[in-house]
Amino acid sequence: MSEISKVIGLMSGTSLDGVDAAQLETDGVDIARPGPGLTIPYNKETRALLKAALEAARDVAEGGPVPHSIRDAERHLTEAHAEAVKALLKKAGLAADQVAMIGFHGQTILHRPAQHWTWQIGDGGLLARLTGIDVVNDFRSADVKAGGQGAPLVPLYHAALARKSSLAPPLVLVNIGGVANVTYISGDLVLAFDTGPGNAPIDDWMHTHSGRPVDEDGAFAATGTVNGAALEKMLANPFFDRIPPKSLDRMDFGSDAVKDLSPADGAATLTAFTAASIAKARQYFPEAPTTWIVCGGGRHNKTLMAMLKARVNAPVIAAEEAGWNGDAMEAEAFAYLAMRSKKGLPLSLPTTTGVQQPMTGGKLHRKA
Repeated sequence: MSEISKVIGLMSGTSLDGVDAAQLETDGVDIARPGPGLTIPYNKETRALLKAALEAARDVAEGGPVPHSIRDAERHLTEAHAEAVKALLKKAGLAADQVAMIGFHGQTILHRPAQHWTWQIGDGGLLARLTGIDVVNDFRSADVKAGGQGAPLVPLYHAALARKSSLAPPLVLVNIGGVANVTYISGDLVLAFDTGPGNAPIDDWMHTHSGRPVDEDGAFAATGTVNGAALEKMLANPFFDRIPPKSLDRMDFGSDAVKDLSPADGAATLTAFTAASIAKARQYFPEAPTTWIVCGGGRHNKTLMAMLKARVNAPVIAAEEAGWNGDAMEAEAFAYLAMRSKKGLPLSLPTTTGVQQPMTGGKLHRKA
């Protein structure tokens, strides 16, 4: 292992729930040591601004100007990330000058790789000035411009974790955020793709029908009954027949198929849809996985985890059972990718995003 550095990674996922921040010691190839992590939930104003930005981004994609709503969302988002960095430094007992860089994912507001377009808001220069630490952001654009899907980007970090794991290969790591994705790892093979919806349709349904942002522990879905006809209709989406690598936008799956169901039955059916679409990923794996390791917010949904276990013929465990921090993993990944970006190492592979050759990326913003 070459010289290691302390790096901070930041992630704001498609669930729009808050900022995950984590510290990692790495040389960009191996992981020396994960450090502390934390989550700072967005306040109502920032969450509302981000939701408005998602809507406005579609108008921009159709040729409209970038509205003030997106610029306001970007500023609030960046300031929220700066506060998360300061909180993490305090928790870790570190000064800013002890951290080599920040990996800043930003917030995806539009993802259309077929048009060679992906858009993550987040002002890297402002974040560098606010924190006094160099920042790497814009991780996806180079891959998308080169013909890749630009997502998922966490797989190379998953592979680094798997190299240190005592679990027998092949392994599958499942990340259930707003969108769900898998990383299949067997020896040197790293295969990754988005599987379908994650928490986003469930969260949106809960917000509409209960005013709550999530289905805590899957308790509400557990009171409902899965509607088989609605589930089959959603599973007929042509996305599931596309050969990976493939990726999704948060808005690609809605809840039209369940709109006439009761709130509880709708929640149960959307939860079953997420589980079923993840399980369908098996058809693209070269061998049956020995273990499914689940990270991201979806692993807290007991109903979703039970439904997934019922659909795959293998153990399904939460990241913590593998010795990893499931809440911090994506943030850790962007710390890892920031170091890889600095060294010109690949962030994506033909088997993870469909890009023609291993692709580096990211943009560096100096603190001064």
